[in-house]
Amino acid sequence: MHKPTYEFLFGAFAFVIGAAVGSFLNVCIYRWPVDLSINRPRRSFCPNCKQPIPWQQNLPLISWIVLRGRCANCGAKISFRYFAVELVTALLFLAIWGSFPWQVAIAYWVFVSFLIIGTFIDFEHFIIPDRVTIGGVIAGVAFSVTVPALMGTDSRLAAGVRSFLAAALGYVILWIVLEAGKIAFGRKRIRFEAPTLFTWAKRGDDADFVVGTEESLWSDYFAREKDRLLLICEEVRIDHHTYGNVTLDFRYDRVTAEGHVTMLDDVTHISGVARELVIPREAMGRGDLKFLAAIGAFLGWRAVLFSLFAGSLLGSIVGLITLVVGKPVWSAKLPFGPYLAFGAVTWMFFGTFFLRWYGTLLSP
Repeated sequence: MHKPTYEFLFGAFAFVIGAAVGSFLNVCIYRWPVDLSINRPRRSFCPNCKQPIPWQQNLPLISWIVLRGRCANCGAKISFRYFAVELVTALLFLAIWGSFPWQVAIAYWVFVSFLIIGTFIDFEHFIIPDRVTIGGVIAGVAFSVTVPALMGTDSRLAAGVRSFLAAALGYVILWIVLEAGKIAFGRKRIRFEAPTLFTWAKRGDDADFVVGTEESLWSDYFAREKDRLLLICEEVRIDHHTYGNVTLDFRYDRVTAEGHVTMLDDVTHISGVARELVIPREAMGRGDLKFLAAIGAFLGWRAVLFSLFAGSLLGSIVGLITLVVGKPVWSAKLPFGPYLAFGAVTWMFFGTFFLRWYGTLLSP
């Protein structure tokens, strides 16, 4: 068999495998954040009508195009994300197969699968599940021991140690950033131009918190037990109790008004008029720490530093564009995981180039 034919056949195989894996990743992206099993039901179903999708309508890439992004049963729109995940996975599988030895390529296939799941869940839910992060660290160390070339060595023991240390480095670096950010920027004060209506309404184990036109979940503001949210109000009503010119001092599970502490489990509704709001905030979520650890476990310590730098740079650019183009929203959040994933993929393909370029800067 001629080499071009051989390369074409195996490239096509890698693309098809990637598209099929992308279809499975879509299942994980949809089900994991809402605690649904990826095995039950075994068949994919329409998010709108919940009807199982037959195999001939669930072919990766093809079915979405043929059905024009709609459910064949109820006609509801199927998100473009399903097609995008399958296409991105297929293209990455193809690029990896053509760029690395087959043992390394298989390891990187698993790695980018973790990156894709984490990226799309973070974009939609602003979380990265432990199944992705901790699972990625375990898989990274295991693959490094199995394929020592991932860590640039021939020794399985050395590869395992390097992988573990790189994972630890990724976690510790972001932990330092997180704690330093909390000390320096852990509170944000918002002064309203005019007295603004607000409501707090219980919803299951959480609550809806609405200030003016901005809506959010109560749990979004409390990453730590000691976090406090302050509302400086002109008037407040907590169920049947009314207060005037009071500062509400909230913890996640309680509120203090004029020295009186009320457990939020005993409250159904809080409303009033606020002049000022002080909210706790984090530099990033703790899932990002473990996500960078997983990147280190697969790619090594240099990739940790590069992914952090490239992710921070891209995230800053996107954040600035959002501020310039969009309307300022004080409760807005930006996921950091996708930018770390971008840095990791960039390093995976171009890390050697960046090392040479940086070397020329140090020794022209």
